[in-house]
Amino acid sequence: METELPLIWAGLIGTAVCLYVLLDGFDLGIGILFPFASPEEREQMVSSIAPVWDGNETWLVLGGGGLFAAFPLAYAILMPAMYLPIGLMLIALVFRGVAFEFRANAGTSGRGKAFWTAAFAGGSLVAGIAQGFVLGGFVNGIEVEGRSFAGSGLDWLTPYSLLVAAGLVLGYALLGACWLIIKTDGEIQQRARRWARLLFPMTGIAMAIVSVATLSVDPRVTARWGVSMEAIDWVNFLPVAPIPIAAALAVATGWRAAGSNAEVLPFISAVLMFLLGFFGLVLSLYPNLIPFEVTIWEAAAAPNAQYLMLIGALIMLPVILGYTAYVYWIFRGKVSTHDAYH
Repeated sequence: METELPLIWAGLIGTAVCLYVLLDGFDLGIGILFPFASPEEREQMVSSIAPVWDGNETWLVLGGGGLFAAFPLAYAILMPAMYLPIGLMLIALVFRGVAFEFRANAGTSGRGKAFWTAAFAGGSLVAGIAQGFVLGGFVNGIEVEGRSFAGSGLDWLTPYSLLVAAGLVLGYALLGACWLIIKTDGEIQQRARRWARLLFPMTGIAMAIVSVATLSVDPRVTARWGVSMEAIDWVNFLPVAPIPIAAALAVATGWRAAGSNAEVLPFISAVLMFLLGFFGLVLSLYPNLIPFEVTIWEAAAAPNAQYLMLIGALIMLPVILGYTAYVYWIFRGKVSTHDAYH
């Protein structure tokens, strides 16, 4: 059981991070799409996320807290390596939250409304970019000597992390557009469909470029996928081939659904794209928690500490999941054209 505990905790933290990306992703996407909407449409966009946006960030706290408690070595290495992008992300999220509330009380026009509208859009964009830098810097590798971070504070800033940041911003915008298809109707829904039709292929292309770039991060990733610039190792590639194939099908399905009368299918397709990307990332990096320096078991806290924390997690997770499901159920349905968040 002691060897399984780190795997259980890795699964819990991975689930929390994945839920954060999916749930907070669509409301970050709403902010990213703000500059492309009219003032009236922005009110509907804000109203579509008002009941749920702050609760979505619970999963970020759970993922970060779980990493600190269950894998303290990984936390101690990761944080110094990512101080700047993580700090930028937190500042952007706080500023975005303040802008969300202040914007609702800034009246219907004027400089105050314009400022907080720009702040909400800018905070959403910067948070998405910073998260892309963190993910890109993490996958690209962190320099470790002994049990400590040994690189510089800007190691995360690479062409690869820029690619990941661009792809993540596009993906968040796609989730936001697909969420609007579900929650709105009329002109704003049609605009959201046009956004989604544009963003599905753009996000798919970005995912493909990042996936190819990831193959060059480390020879072990290349060997695991069985794909290199020179040849394809079919023995290794065939078992994992369903992942990119399913991702391509999700892009095509979402693109077609966004152009039809379907409302939920585009969002499901976008979620599936993210999940497949997450599974591909896990496949590339497992069993490393700090690629390719520290494994899950090497970074794990003492078994008795993990046992104790697992008891608390098993109590709290159903509560958080139940509350989240309840909120989404209560606020199901579409946003009226007359709705505005105040």
